[in-house]
Amino acid sequence: MLSYRHGFHAGNFADVLKHCVQVEIISYLQKKEAPFDYIDTHAGAGRYALTSDMAQKNREYMTGIGRLFKTCDLPGLQNYLRLIEALNPQQSLQHYPGSPLIATSMLRPQDKAWLFELHPSDAEKLRHCVPRGRQCQVREEDGFAGLASLLPSRARRALILIDPPYEQKADYQRVVDALRLIHRKMATATVALWYPVVERRRIEALEKQLVASGIRNIELYELGVRADACGGGMTSSGMIVINPPWTLRAQVQALLPPLAAELGVNGGGHYRCEVLVAE
Repeated sequence: MLSYRHGFHAGNFADVLKHCVQVEIISYLQKKEAPFDYIDTHAGAGRYALTSDMAQKNREYMTGIGRLFKTCDLPGLQNYLRLIEALNPQQSLQHYPGSPLIATSMLRPQDKAWLFELHPSDAEKLRHCVPRGRQCQVREEDGFAGLASLLPSRARRALILIDPPYEQKADYQRVVDALRLIHRKMATATVALWYPVVERRRIEALEKQLVASGIRNIELYELGVRADACGGGMTSSGMIVINPPWTLRAQVQALLPPLAAELGVNGGGHYRCEVLVAE
């Protein structure tokens, strides 16, 4: 149940897309002075050493941030890349931030964060790399179960990031249940759901459930580095965003083609940018 460790995958092509979307949503929410709440259901350790045994085992970061750091000038990546550069002041790529560290580094004094991480070791690391105090709470518990107690959030504006490892097949249903819960308790929240494409049929089933859920205003952004293949590991990953900022689709639509070209394996990069359900 707790075997997944994101340290093996930190900074890969899936993280690039996930964190670009996350950064742009937070930047948009901060255009208003009103506070917002950030909820991360599967936060991880927060910071990853790319020189560690975990990261070096498969060197997945070299298929993602490793191809972009200090070499990429795509306008749509600048906000994201500035955060990576701030974590690597020696100008060499040694560390990569997880979603909770990205979020907490961007929070203003009026914003708050709730970070869920069930793995004891990763939860302990997370406590040491994010700000302590009332603004940021780390909870060593199941993020799916913890969501209900936080909704509707006090600020009445929220970004909820859901990115389970999907090691258990039940996670595909749990994410749908979580989205329905959020819609029922706080329909105005912006929700960013990450998914991996390992078996395309599971993602097709997920999309059908969301289309039939009654939830409105759903967009999908997907980045692939090679064609779908059974048993070949993750070939693509995507973000499904509910109540996205009105600017987000155009931003991602401009970013995905050059990103697919840059990160694709042997010219096999591809992408999707679609409205699953209109407003």
